[in-house]
Amino acid sequence: MSNIQLTKEQEDTLIDMSLDARNYAYCPYSKFRVGAALLTDTNEYFKGCNIENASFGAGVCAERCAFQKAISEGHRKFIAIAASTDVDTYPTPCGICRQFMAEFGTDLLVLLVRHDRTAKTMTLKELLPEYFGPKDLEGMNK
Repeated sequence: MSNIQLTKEQEDTLIDMSLDARNYAYCPYSKFRVGAALLTDTNEYFKGCNIENASFGAGVCAERCAFQKAISEGHRKFIAIAASTDVDTYPTPCGICRQFMAEFGTDLLVLLVRHDRTAKTMTLKELLPEYFGPKDLEGMNK
């Protein structure tokens, strides 16, 4: 469990932004729209969407898209991310996204947002309990 608490306004903003981000998804192959919204420690928000490619491995997930936008603007500390799809279930980030996000801390709150705005909140540590991260590389090259 994380010590991080979101305000109602932060949670609503993350949910709304993730649902809006789905509208920008480029998914001509799967037709599976995903939107994400990321909150930084400086209370800035970044949206991301999934972007597919005919060379399937070249695509990027919505969660990583949001992170990459924030990182490219100099951010390195994150509070929460919301991910949404068009389905009735709570969408969980794929394994690559979980591993990518773990690079920046596992206390991250992850809001799993259904199309009807209901959300389930977990920590990244709950979604990826035994992760490989910077701690595993300590002592390398010595």
